[in-house]
Amino acid sequence: MPRAIPFALLLAAVLPMHAQTHRTPTAVRQQDTGFLNRRVVSAGTTYKYTVYLPEDYDPHRQWPVILFLHGSGERGSEGMWQTQIGLPAAIRSHPERWPFVVVMPQVPWTEHYWTDPDMQAMAIAALDASMKEFHGDPDRVYVTGLSMGGHGTWQLARDYPTRWAAIVPVAGGIRWSWAPNNRMGDPHLADGYAAAIGKTPVWIFHGEDDKVVLPSQAEEMFGALKAAGGNVRFWEYEHVGHSSWDRAYAEPDLPRWLLAHTLRQVPTETAFADRRMVPVHPVPIKLDPAVYDTYVGDYSFDGNLRFTVVRAGTMLELHDRHSANVMLPETPTVFFGEMGGPTRVIFNKDASGRVVSLTYKDDRHQETFVKTR
Repeated sequence: MPRAIPFALLLAAVLPMHAQTHRTPTAVRQQDTGFLNRRVVSAGTTYKYTVYLPEDYDPHRQWPVILFLHGSGERGSEGMWQTQIGLPAAIRSHPERWPFVVVMPQVPWTEHYWTDPDMQAMAIAALDASMKEFHGDPDRVYVTGLSMGGHGTWQLARDYPTRWAAIVPVAGGIRWSWAPNNRMGDPHLADGYAAAIGKTPVWIFHGEDDKVVLPSQAEEMFGALKAAGGNVRFWEYEHVGHSSWDRAYAEPDLPRWLLAHTLRQVPTETAFADRRMVPVHPVPIKLDPAVYDTYVGDYSFDGNLRFTVVRAGTMLELHDRHSANVMLPETPTVFFGEMGGPTRVIFNKDASGRVVSLTYKDDRHQETFVKTR
């Protein structure tokens, strides 16, 4: 008995050749965004690093690029620790503020520093690779770093002065004690940096109470740049220690300031010098003690207790399940935390003046809780 011919073979015999070879086009794969892992080879050694792409990244246009240099505590070889604090943390809190490609290389967990020539070369290699892959705009390239990375920012600004549209050193300086380049005694060191940086705009951030990198390091560079006719601003945070990067990268004006500067504009920048002490919080006002008493009580949402407000002299304490925070009056109805920051507690009243709710607000969200006692 003859074997039956499979239907598929019969179909192939009668269909035209172009119908047999037709394939459905594969959809174009969308570019991943967020924090992406990359590798770069510099001087024969492979290093892991991370690149951040905004959610609305479009490969058909050029993007401003930030090179971010981490501190000494984030050294390693896994390529990710450097994404935990500083600028990367600020991006996670407010991605809408940062429409940049951000390049985050990492120094190995050995006796290496961003001021070492080989580490500078590795950072530049990661920057160049990212510029090429992600359509970086060479007219809008910026460098910033914290602590050890702040030192590296100054060093890259001096050694690669034609790369940057603006620089932002945070809790850094130009003098370091580690071998082989002990520079502590050179009286003319800052003048050399200022001459190389020239008119490139600089925004320096430092903590007034920094005991790791003394504020005098920031003061020295501010003075040298001012004397050289540079474009420099210096914000010193009152009563803040070494971790001034938490405040610096949370400044909403910082990304806007960066985008206002381009490399082609640097030669025409005018001399500018502004130094200010930034208070940790507003100056508290004085209130009648009876006002505090009206705010005392429990505040709930959907029947679940969230906050209890108690009076502590001329302050309020905001208690939740985990902690108690001291709140000071900014206005008769608005209170802020004694440690500073954007958090505000707003007491809401009805038409008769009775306190009916509490609004807890920071720079990311706000919630309102009904007064139940």
